[in-house]
Amino acid sequence: MYLTRFRVNTGRSGARALLASPQRLHGAVDMAFPEPPSRDGGSPRVLWRLDQAPANRVDLLISSPGRPDLTHLAEQAGWPSLGAQGWTTFSYGDFLDGLVVGGEWAFRLTANPVHHIRLETDPVGARTKRAAHVTVGHQVKWLLDRQEQAGFEVLPRERAAVEDGTAKDAETGEVPVQWRYQLVLHDRTPVRFSRRTERSKGQRNAGSGTDVRFTRATFDGRLRITDLAALRRTLTHGMGKSKAYGCGLMTLAPVR
Repeated sequence: MYLTRFRVNTGRSGARALLASPQRLHGAVDMAFPEPPSRDGGSPRVLWRLDQAPANRVDLLISSPGRPDLTHLAEQAGWPSLGAQGWTTFSYGDFLDGLVVGGEWAFRLTANPVHHIRLETDPVGARTKRAAHVTVGHQVKWLLDRQEQAGFEVLPRERAAVEDGTAKDAETGEVPVQWRYQLVLHDRTPVRFSRRTERSKGQRNAGSGTDVRFTRATFDGRLRITDLAALRRTLTHGMGKSKAYGCGLMTLAPVR
C-alpha cells in the first residue's frame, strides 16, 4: 500500500478544470496506474481526497495498492519542471503494520453520509431510495453508527467542556450529539455534475449525461483503535459511498 500527496497548482487552467469536475479528477487518478484499479470489494482500492490547506493550497491525497505515476497530473495541474519531485509517495503498509489496539490518533475523513428512505406515496414493497444527510447532527450520527464496524471509536469530549461550551437543546434538554465528541465538520458541500456517456468509440463527450448528486462532508477528530483488522480495512477500502468521486478516504495523524 502507498499514500501519495500531490500539490495542485491552482493557478493553472488545467488544475481548475480538474477541481471543478469529480469525474475528470477520478479519471486522472485512475490514469496514474498502468493496470486498472480493482473494485471487486475484496481487495484494497484506490481512494482519493482533496484537502484544503492554508494560503489557498490544495493537496490531492491518494491511497493505493500500487505506486502511482502522476507525471500526467504534473503536466496538467502541477509543476512539470519538478518531475517526480512534484509529489511525495510513502510506504503505507509499514504505517498500517505499526498500528495497535488502543492507539489514539487524529483523523480526517471526507465522506458522503447517506441513509435510505421510502416515501409514503411509494407502493408497498417498493425499494428504498438513497438520500443525503444534510444536517450536522445527522451527519455526525452517520459516522458514530459506523465506528464500531469500522474498527474505532470517536473520543468523547470532557464533560466540563461539553457543559461549558454548548447550550442544551430547548426541546430535548440534551446537548447536541456533535458537541459530545472530539469532532469537527467542515466543507459540507452538495455536489452535482453530469456524468456523460459516449455514443460510439472516438466521440468524446458526444453522448447523453446522467446527473450525479451527493453531499460531501469532511470530519476532523480524534479516535481510539478498537479493532485492528477492521480499521485497516477502513483505511484501505474506504468508508461510505461515492468513493470514485473523492469520498471514503480516512487518514490518521499523530495526536498533538
